[in-house]
Amino acid sequence: MLGDRESSIRCVGGITFDADGRLLLIRRSNDPGRGRWSIPGGRVEPGEDDAVAVARELHEETGLVVTVGDLIGSVVRSAERGSYEIYDYSCQAVGGRLRPGDDAAAVAWIDGVIFTALDQAGALTEGLGEALRDWDAVPQITKNRPPR
Repeated sequence: MLGDRESSIRCVGGITFDADGRLLLIRRSNDPGRGRWSIPGGRVEPGEDDAVAVARELHEETGLVVTVGDLIGSVVRSAERGSYEIYDYSCQAVGGRLRPGDDAAAVAWIDGVIFTALDQAGALTEGLGEALRDWDAVPQITKNRPPR
């Protein structure tokens, strides 16, 4: 049992939508998933609870300050040694300035059309499209809006 615990890495992610129903995604600059689009997040550091880790990771990767809400879902993904246990939480952006940082090569608010295109092109991290569909957490298809 101890071996299982050592080979499992607890991770978190933040599922964040803007007022137009677009989903916040980052393009990963490092493995796993280098070059693919993903929910911002990462490893839970020693002494952190999930909410603190989600808020820290989102700020590091996107520049945004978020409040962390309920657990939306979880997945297990294989790692080089063992597995990643990923717990994804709903988040609401409450401040900051959107910019890529830390493990993010790019950051963007993605609507349903772009999300579908990324999914069909294999440009999302492993299993992301399926998980978000299962959790009813895919971005909306936004309508053309006049500039604000």
